[in-house]
Amino acid sequence: MGFDQARVNRIFLPGTYAGDVPYDLFRELRTTAPLWWVEEPPVGDWPAGPGYWAVLRHADVKHVLRTPGLFSSQLGATQIRDPDSAADLDFARTMMLNQDPPDHSRLRRIVAAAFTPRALRELTAAVEERAAHLVAEVRPLGEADLVPLAADLPVRTLARILGVPDQDRQLLVDWSNRVIGYQDSDHADSRTADPSALTDLGRAALAHRPTARTAPDGRPVNPRSRAALADMFAYAHALAEQPPPGSIVARMRDAGLSTAEFETMFFLFAVAGNETVRNALPGGLHTLLGHPDQHRLLLARPELTASAVEEMLRHWPPVLEFRRTATRDVELAGTPVRAGDKVVVYHASANRDETVFPDPDRFDITRSPNDHVSFGHGPHFCLGAQLARLQLTALLRRLLTLPGLEAAPGPPPKRLVSNFQNGLKDLPVRWRSGVGP
Repeated sequence: MGFDQARVNRIFLPGTYAGDVPYDLFRELRTTAPLWWVEEPPVGDWPAGPGYWAVLRHADVKHVLRTPGLFSSQLGATQIRDPDSAADLDFARTMMLNQDPPDHSRLRRIVAAAFTPRALRELTAAVEERAAHLVAEVRPLGEADLVPLAADLPVRTLARILGVPDQDRQLLVDWSNRVIGYQDSDHADSRTADPSALTDLGRAALAHRPTARTAPDGRPVNPRSRAALADMFAYAHALAEQPPPGSIVARMRDAGLSTAEFETMFFLFAVAGNETVRNALPGGLHTLLGHPDQHRLLLARPELTASAVEEMLRHWPPVLEFRRTATRDVELAGTPVRAGDKVVVYHASANRDETVFPDPDRFDITRSPNDHVSFGHGPHFCLGAQLARLQLTALLRRLLTLPGLEAAPGPPPKRLVSNFQNGLKDLPVRWRSGVGP
């Protein structure tokens, strides 16, 4: 089957992912050539971009991710779409996610204390208790939408880490929706926080929320820019004036960060910190319920829960791709790449590479080894990976106590319109109510 450019470009278009991740197309491309040039046509009001190299094979993805000297996170940041201005790029470069060693290493050390084994042990009881409460609350109902249920756990966990009061945690949801779901009309202008339920701090921040989503020139405002997130940054600075002792915000305040570094670090925790669980748990459970044999196996052998979580992460990677930029002319998988070219690694494709994963489209909770790249690889391996695993495991174990758990009849779950995040917007499920755990 041939590959005209428009067909290759489908892996860029956000609308493609509203139907499903194009795994068949990834496989065809991956088994034909290691790299593909992808154009960036206009999407809605977003202008066209210069194009990029798509990296689809597992070995090449890992090579790019572990070689920041050749493939930089800092040169052009890590989103496919280029920042709108030099000022936006400079701001993005202050974020740990968009830096290369040694600057990246300096910032990572400052916040690593939140993810040490000791810190995770201290969080475990709270995570387990909240997971138990969430499931106990819906158990009598016999049905629920698992997307908001799954979103509650990471939001509460991150609020605790950041020192955000419980009353303000819904602001974290809105900020995350606006950034992660900007390509989806259901999320791009998220306003789920009830002002009357917020603290004075939260209500004051709402006054800084931008009212315009387009720039004077008519182009959409970059959702990751300082202007688009003025309310979040106003809240972060106000919280830092009197942060709860021991919170990561207190640590950030005392670490000598620049103003921009402080803001982008808060951004990273508030937004990126909750998306893994929020996407992986509904997506992984949707996959599990779609494979009744694996569901029955897990019920019979709960000791496979950790392995099941890894297979869920492989089969449903929360993040579809990340960008790097070539620092010089280089050859990648036999393909010449020029200095300044965008190089985009596709986790979703690498996790189905048939040279690494036997029968890669099969969902197998006993799969071992399971060298997925859903948490990345190299210096940017996800700092919160163990916390995400803790939350996924806790909530999955509790959900599996719901008797007769199955997908609710009706239309399939709606997917997030995004070429970056692999998310569901709803996941209706049902079980036999009135039955104890």
